[in-house]
Amino acid sequence: MIAGTSSSAAALDSGTRELTRVLMLFSLTGSLEEDRPSPGSLVDRFDFGRFALHLRSSEAVLPVPLPVATVEPGELRFSHGFHGLEPASVEIAVLATPRGDITLAMDCGFAGPTPAAALAEWLAATCFDRDQIMLGDRPLLTALGLRPVPSDPLAFGQNVHQLVFPGGELRDDLLNSEAAQRSLMLNEILYRGRMATTEPPNLRNHGSTLSAHGRGVSVHAGWAEHVENGLILVAVGMISALAVLQRTRLAAFETMRANEQASASSPYEIRSLISQLSTGVNELQLDLAFGVEAYVDSLLIPETVMEAFQSSLRDALGIRDSLDNSARMVERLTSVISARSAALDAELSERDDRRDRTVSVLVAIATLIALPPTLLLAFFGVNATTVNDHRSIFDPRYLPAYLLAWVPFLVLAVIGYVRIIRTGRRSGPLLTPPAPIPAQRPPTGS
Repeated sequence: MIAGTSSSAAALDSGTRELTRVLMLFSLTGSLEEDRPSPGSLVDRFDFGRFALHLRSSEAVLPVPLPVATVEPGELRFSHGFHGLEPASVEIAVLATPRGDITLAMDCGFAGPTPAAALAEWLAATCFDRDQIMLGDRPLLTALGLRPVPSDPLAFGQNVHQLVFPGGELRDDLLNSEAAQRSLMLNEILYRGRMATTEPPNLRNHGSTLSAHGRGVSVHAGWAEHVENGLILVAVGMISALAVLQRTRLAAFETMRANEQASASSPYEIRSLISQLSTGVNELQLDLAFGVEAYVDSLLIPETVMEAFQSSLRDALGIRDSLDNSARMVERLTSVISARSAALDAELSERDDRRDRTVSVLVAIATLIALPPTLLLAFFGVNATTVNDHRSIFDPRYLPAYLLAWVPFLVLAVIGYVRIIRTGRRSGPLLTPPAPIPAQRPPTGS
């Protein structure tokens, strides 16, 4: 985005442009180091005109420009050159959202004529061969001096959007030519020379201004620079949101696979697994909320021009449906994890109950076994005439004492066992089917 100075007076949204401007947005995968420097806020760096007031109140959610570099056009090299176009200026900026999603913005201005056919060829080359873009003698991402996290290096992502702001002869042809000729030119640019239809599906022609777009290219003619920068910001939000949705979808599948393939044998391992899965799902929910939903509505720039482009591009990219589907997937994952946690709690509770019952039975058995010997020891320990010091405790003469000590407890155990058996037979099944509701007779006529 070419830097400019905001005017204090309200500026018109329409304007003229001598040089054709093309801004290319590339989503990047990977992560940057946390201590990355920033040259300032997005609002201070670029001209947003009357939209700046809205953006200043939302700076906390705006992407932050990291390195912003102006390079000589001759240093930027593409695999197939510029297809006859004459680059006049090149500015490169890396924009990072608060969630760490990165978008590369390359702003190019062209001197001289920019025929639709040559422009379409160059747009196709920069889109499909973006990995081969060089800055000097090094790859572009390496030459920018970014410091990626070693475990997550930077690379070009799947999503590209190219915004064309026609100038000079191309602008006049788009605004003043007949509808059929204009449609042919727009289709050649929008679809990079790969498709031709009679009328672009997303076209708004207001006479002095024109906007049309497909999924990967948009054309905006006759707008002032601050409107162009606002449209760029909308496109940055859409590209970033689409990249987050794709990453979230893959992460949701990975979480599902981890849940299915995890092997845990102890409650500690299961709790650790549930904690890891819950943390992953929480991150997915944060990504959907602050990486997608924050950029797909009109709250950032509540203006008609921005809302129309945002709504149309969002529908073309299918972000709303993808967001709904991804949100449902995350909800299902949350339900599965909650069910697994509930099953673990129930199993642990049942295990504790079994342990408590086992301890109670062991205590009862130990008490039952210990009482008769205690009585016998008390009997043999007393100084009574019936106890002879010269006889063994197993002498048959002491049989009545053994019977007196053991028989009551044996009788008690037998009675308890019999009563338990009878109670089980009398109780019947725990769940009985409900009684059928008798059919009502139809009322008789009077």
